[in-house]
Amino acid sequence: MAMTGAGHEVLWIAGGRSAASAARAVEAGCVAMPALEEALGAVEGVVSVVPPEHAVSVAEQVGALGFTGWYLDANAISPATARAIDLLVCDGGGSMVDGGIVGPPAHSSGTTRLALSGLGAEEIAAVFKDTAVEPVVVGSDIGAASAFKVGFAAWTKGSSALLLAVRSYASAEGIDGALLTEWERRGMDVAARSDATAAGVGPKAWRFAAEMDEIAAALTDVGIGSGFFDSAADLYRRLDEFKDQVDPPPSIDDLVIRILDQSQ
Repeated sequence: MAMTGAGHEVLWIAGGRSAASAARAVEAGCVAMPALEEALGAVEGVVSVVPPEHAVSVAEQVGALGFTGWYLDANAISPATARAIDLLVCDGGGSMVDGGIVGPPAHSSGTTRLALSGLGAEEIAAVFKDTAVEPVVVGSDIGAASAFKVGFAAWTKGSSALLLAVRSYASAEGIDGALLTEWERRGMDVAARSDATAAGVGPKAWRFAAEMDEIAAALTDVGIGSGFFDSAADLYRRLDEFKDQVDPPPSIDDLVIRILDQSQ
């Protein structure tokens, strides 16, 4: 919607997509194409925004078709994965820009930023000028934008996973109420944050697991280790059943029960 709103024609691949995805594409004013090959023949560039586990596969398909335009990978991946995708895109004749989206879907200005890096980052930033997505160039090397996204998500989604793990542990030991009272006495409204986390994270947890895998790999690459984020990935995978459940959203009790049921 950000790009179509700025006057760009945006194509999307309709094959194999859900009714919800189709509805969003229609609402945004995108033009449906039956297959990737036809779409690549009609565009100057590609924007890849898919679940992290599919990022390499999409790049492989585009590279194999010999696409020679620009390729923006805006997925939640590690710098190493971004560099691997760069090789796939370049082997096909295209040029890659690394990207990382932070913030919610860009329905209004001021909420969402697009980190960019690579030799073509400034050119792609111009594509998003005057849109609801604010571009920010964070470096000239492929991997810098992905590292920016890793750092951002490691805190936001990692801290949510930590909160869910602690609440689940406290419930398993029967001291959840006492612990909430102690937090409240110290001015820490953990109960309200737990409720907000359950409603906001529960329906999206199915997408977060692979992102935690990418963060774990990124931290391992710089010598920190992956233990916490390996556990976060496992925790989010336990919540698959809440995929897209927003009316009503899951409660913190719903998530705790599911986490503990699968850990036994």
